[in-house]
Amino acid sequence: MTVKAYVGGAAMIEFRKPGDSDPYDVMGGNAVRAALADAGIGLDKVQQAYASYIYGDSACGQKALYEVGLPGIPIFNVNNNCSSGSSAIFLARQAVESGMADCVLAFGFEQMQPGALKAHWDDRVSPGRLVLNALFKSRPNTPPPGGAAMLFGSAGFEYLETYGATPDLFAKVAVKSRRHAAANPYALFTKPLTVDDVMASPVVYGDSLHRLMCCPPTCGAAAVIIVSEKFAKANGINRLVEIAGQGMATDTATLYDNARNVVGQDYGRRAANIAYEAAGIGPEDADLVELHDCFTPNEVITYEALGLCGEGEATRFVDDGDNTYGGKIVVNPSGGLMSKGHPIGATGVAQCVEIVWHLRGEAGQRQVEGARIGLQHNIGVPGAAVVTIYKAA
Repeated sequence: MTVKAYVGGAAMIEFRKPGDSDPYDVMGGNAVRAALADAGIGLDKVQQAYASYIYGDSACGQKALYEVGLPGIPIFNVNNNCSSGSSAIFLARQAVESGMADCVLAFGFEQMQPGALKAHWDDRVSPGRLVLNALFKSRPNTPPPGGAAMLFGSAGFEYLETYGATPDLFAKVAVKSRRHAAANPYALFTKPLTVDDVMASPVVYGDSLHRLMCCPPTCGAAAVIIVSEKFAKANGINRLVEIAGQGMATDTATLYDNARNVVGQDYGRRAANIAYEAAGIGPEDADLVELHDCFTPNEVITYEALGLCGEGEATRFVDDGDNTYGGKIVVNPSGGLMSKGHPIGATGVAQCVEIVWHLRGEAGQRQVEGARIGLQHNIGVPGAAVVTIYKAA
């Protein structure tokens, strides 16, 4: 019989623009200290640690954790593209549920550079070539330049074409996210937006992906302590949030079917179904969701992958206000990656922290009233989708 895993401590630091943050090891160490303090335990109680980052040399996880102390425990460095943070949580949960450990640290950090993401190795095959080839197969007339904007922009254009939606759908999502961010002291961008503001911002790809539909690169860190119930009772940890279900999925041959699958719609759906089944709930039961809105088209695509609305129904879902306070589910009460920023290794862990705060009733002015179930969606392209369901204990 497996042991239940709980989040017993959670913390993040304020995200900042590249060049305006502490070094990665200081950020990571500060987030770990804060999570340990939130749980009310010392580093000596931690039995394993999983450190998430993608931009850095080997063993950055050790360097960051050594800012707090030298625990002598197994430390694993996790790089799974933009899903690295939730992958670290996935591994930490498995360690606790298997009975191999009773107290595990999952933390993420990223010290990013300004501008669009870029490859750092030009003398070997890029792992991104697979998804680019898949995109060109389904949309052979895709225009250059490449990069993340091309992948997610193409998926967005395909959505508009398939369902007869208009580009202001993506602008409305950006407006909603910024409105949520206004109540979040951890968000980088809090100035309100209008649909006109978004549509007037510079076009970054094609003819309808605008700058204010794209998340900014940021630096930051977050950490969570995953514990068993037995450990929590023995150490006086009483503000627990249960990891009730979790699913992880990667590409199958459906990658080549369409541009939306290139950016993870299909494996996001499969990961969600695994998580729902494990938790014994459906999407209609969730009170809030922190989902991976690296580009607002991806938020729209993810509504349908998670089952928050039916296929082709995102326009009505948004126009009816079902993605915000007073609607069916509050999507990205933090402001999401669009407003809070996307320090890649920290992102998935920070999503978890935000949900934990809501389920504890500690989210301040952005609190989702009566929140009992939270849903987390974090993807990497190429990489994985990790979907996690949290329940107030």
